[in-house]
Amino acid sequence: MLTPRFAASDAEATPGDDSAILDAYSGAVIGALERVAPAVTFIEVAQRATTGSGGRSRGARHATGSGFLFTPDGYLLTNSHVVHGAERLIVRLNEEPGVEAELVGNDPDSDLAVLRVGSAGALPFVEFGDSALLRVGQVAIAIGNPLGYSKSVTTGVISALGRTLRAGSGRLMHDVIQTDAALNPGNSGGPLVDSKGRVIGVNTAMIREAQSICFATGINTAKWVIGQLFAHGRVRRAYIGVSGANVRVATRIVRHFDLPGAGAVHVAEVAAGSPAAHAGVAVGDRIVTLDGEPVDGIDGLQRLLDASRIEKTCELKLLRRAAVLSLSVRPIELPARDA
Repeated sequence: MLTPRFAASDAEATPGDDSAILDAYSGAVIGALERVAPAVTFIEVAQRATTGSGGRSRGARHATGSGFLFTPDGYLLTNSHVVHGAERLIVRLNEEPGVEAELVGNDPDSDLAVLRVGSAGALPFVEFGDSALLRVGQVAIAIGNPLGYSKSVTTGVISALGRTLRAGSGRLMHDVIQTDAALNPGNSGGPLVDSKGRVIGVNTAMIREAQSICFATGINTAKWVIGQLFAHGRVRRAYIGVSGANVRVATRIVRHFDLPGAGAVHVAEVAAGSPAAHAGVAVGDRIVTLDGEPVDGIDGLQRLLDASRIEKTCELKLLRRAAVLSLSVRPIELPARDA
């Protein structure tokens, strides 16, 4: 009878031993970092002096954030709120001296900005992933400069997809990634990376009162914003010139007029000379659809008013007292915001 022989590694393994899994996890994280970390930058921001309430002057302030290079010729991505009010931007890569960066474009509505730094040679850069393919539970790795600690790494998982988050401009950002990879002040603008070292998001915010509830803008949104900034120097969005509040339409009215939903925008103000004013929209109207698409509130209306509708005639359906009206409106480009 033969006595079975085992390799030393097999003999050492015991049921429930997770060392192999942990080694594989560590190896994946280390491999991802080796690919991405060289392209992660430290951003120093010198903000211009401002005048506060009462006419008091506030001196120039300094802030820091993170970013990452996405082309070998020096283009890098960060958050809009990192560069807001900047008079001077200094980018430091690895242990090299800082160099002054140029602001290529800024989009406060998506909280994204593109900078460029000069270099005599090719720079390290990241590979973009596809945030549409993410799954809840997969590994997420955050890299950045929290509280000034350069190139710190935290890991976690994708906690949820399709979140919405309010940008500093007031506009709602859609398709935001929630993760429990810990973020702190200074992480803003750094990359969120998958286990293969592909950037899947741009770290943008955390809830201070919570434990590891953090958010990143999906990289697919960032790709679109980059394209807009390169093509136009800004992100183009449509505008009709109304402000209002979210309201619910009574069920009997929804049924009577066969409306697609109970959500609507109650028009509180119509800007003089705006497309909505020319179309005949009045204060008190309730907007229910745009080109047949349900308008479930202000944020839904903003989402529908994308660049594809600029200077194109659209059908606006609204409730006015006891009637449904269809008006033709021709959106214009949203005026640029103060970056």
